Amino acid sequence: MQVIGFDVFGTLVDPAGIAEPLRPFAGDGTGALVAEWRRSQLEYAFRRAAMGRYQPFDRVTRGALDRALAVTGIDIPEADREDLVAAWTRLPAFPDAAPALDSLRARGHRCLAFSNGTAKGLQALLDHAGLASRLDDVLSVETVGTYKPAPAVYDHLVATGGADRNATWLVSGNAWDVIGAGSTGLATAWLQRDERKPFDPWDYTPDQVVATLTRLAELPPFSDA
Repeated sequence: MQVIGFDVFGTLVDPAGIAEPLRPFAGDGTGALVAEWRRSQLEYAFRRAAMGRYQPFDRVTRGALDRALAVTGIDIPEADREDLVAAWTRLPAFPDAAPALDSLRARGHRCLAFSNGTAKGLQALLDHAGLASRLDDVLSVETVGTYKPAPAVYDHLVATGGADRNATWLVSGNAWDVIGAGSTGLATAWLQRDERKPFDPWDYTPDQVVATLTRLAELPPFSDA
């Protein structure tokens, strides 16, 4: 049995889905606003991890929205901003997520959601995306009080997952997440959904690189459980 921690945003669910609720406010600027919001969301989480000043992910996401609006010059009324933050719990699953989880669990592997999101927000998101019943557990960094890629977060995955470190995997579409997990000795798989996107230049190479989650289920050690 392998324990597999799946990143959520960008791996199991599609952050680009946030464009739909933004479009009525941003119009032609929606693409730029989506990109800036996601970039600021990650940067704010990284800053808080580095400073040891944790705030829940929905608060980080709200601060990132305010920054993204200031950067793009798009105005959204205060009364609508909290609902847009809540829209991060209503993102769609990637089409390959459900079949991959079903296949891996059928082979006896333990599949966990493992995310910077809050426990409450993740549960709502995974319920909405139709993935909650396909996972053995949902792990939030909220328990640790810091964000990926802090080493303590990946240690929490190992401690909670129930397998040795060398049988505990991090699967993510975010290269920085893969690098963070690999730096603590976890096995890693990078989900390269866009073949034009290279892995971050770093002194680390993922154990597996796959184009889809369903492909992951076909590779050892996942295929030969």
